[in-house]
Amino acid sequence: MNRERLGSRLGFILLSAGCAIGLGNVYRFPIITGSYGGAIFVLIYIVFLLLLGIPIMTAELSVGRASQRSIASSFDVLEKPGQKWHWMKLLGIAGNYLLMMCYTTITGWMVIYFFKYLTGSIVDEHGDAALGAVFGNMVGDPWGTLIATVGVIVVCFLICSLGLQKGVERITKVMMIALFALMIGLVIYSLTLENAAEGLKFYLIPSVENIQKSGITTVLSAAMGQAFFTLSLGIGSIAIFGSYIDKKRRLLGEAVTIVSLDTAVALMAGLIVFPACYTYNNGVTADAGTVGASFLFTTLSSIFNAMPGGRIVGTLFFLFMIFAAVSTVIAVFENIISFWLELTKFNRLQVCLINIGLILVLALPAIFSNNLLADVTLFGKTFMDLEDFAVSNLFLPIGSLLYVVFCTSRYGWGWSKYFEEVNCGESGPRVPKWIRPYMTFVLPVIIIAVLVMSLI
Repeated sequence: MNRERLGSRLGFILLSAGCAIGLGNVYRFPIITGSYGGAIFVLIYIVFLLLLGIPIMTAELSVGRASQRSIASSFDVLEKPGQKWHWMKLLGIAGNYLLMMCYTTITGWMVIYFFKYLTGSIVDEHGDAALGAVFGNMVGDPWGTLIATVGVIVVCFLICSLGLQKGVERITKVMMIALFALMIGLVIYSLTLENAAEGLKFYLIPSVENIQKSGITTVLSAAMGQAFFTLSLGIGSIAIFGSYIDKKRRLLGEAVTIVSLDTAVALMAGLIVFPACYTYNNGVTADAGTVGASFLFTTLSSIFNAMPGGRIVGTLFFLFMIFAAVSTVIAVFENIISFWLELTKFNRLQVCLINIGLILVLALPAIFSNNLLADVTLFGKTFMDLEDFAVSNLFLPIGSLLYVVFCTSRYGWGWSKYFEEVNCGESGPRVPKWIRPYMTFVLPVIIIAVLVMSLI
């Protein structure tokens, strides 16, 4: 198979970061931070990123680069004769499709709200009750949601159909640069608000009192979960971009760069949200029980509508939300395309056209979860909630556990081959030998703990 290549290291970094950077960075991180102690939570979260995110990412990147394949066939290439690691493809393929079944729908919501602020149709609504009704009417309209989701799916697959360099890499570079520019602009604006100092004090100055309110065990659990889920590891979405790069640079440095960009977006989201909350919402952010659309579409919208120039701020905010969401959609679509290119004889355009129809059909339960199928539940959850729960609480931790075990166990690819691959390159920091016991014995236990806590 003639493997495509990314045109530059910048393209690889921005594509990989674009996959990791998503909606969870922008609304989930500020909510969790606000719920669990502010600055002290941020410090604990960063520690868990170092302990969890970076090691797992090096494992996934190593498997992708060594095999030069997606998760659909990477384990087939690297496993020893007689092993069954290739079954991992089933989890990876299912996880990518399941993620897109709900993620494209939520991205469609972002598009709708962007146009609401662009046209000014929402700026006269004030208070959570009124804006909650606006949000309820939007998700309650099956055809409006369907049109927006179809638009997201078609546009993102058309970008992918242009090719890896001409489509995926070129467009994602522009979007990610625009995303950072928009966020920096909103941060600067937010820091000029009247009570910005109060918000920054809560967000940046650790307080033992704040952590005591929630309890250290709860804070540790929340930080561990957020650090784990923010990077979208475990279903091959990062490994695919490892398969598109050469061996000039060691992979630890690449993983650190990607995690740093992902964390920078989350931290900037806090710099936008907390000064605004302390200026226009009496210091109220949200609580852990409201992690989701209600905070983004009601509380934040209420804050925007109370601001001078809130229409412009709201428009720019939902524009960068679209960039964050679409960068993830394009990255996962590219992974899905790679499955088909490796497992079938179809070309890229044919694969894109087939999957436009396939993902649209698969997304229908999520699209209709809040309207036509609102009364239909499984295990007490709507289709959208169930899809999101399955990906976040099952597929990501189980997949990450399998990547780590595959790279460190003699029953998998093995430590020596992982160690050789991750440190292959002329520049960048090396993974040290002393980390082997941690990655082999401690890290799997932590992942299992995250899995159990997320299910409980």
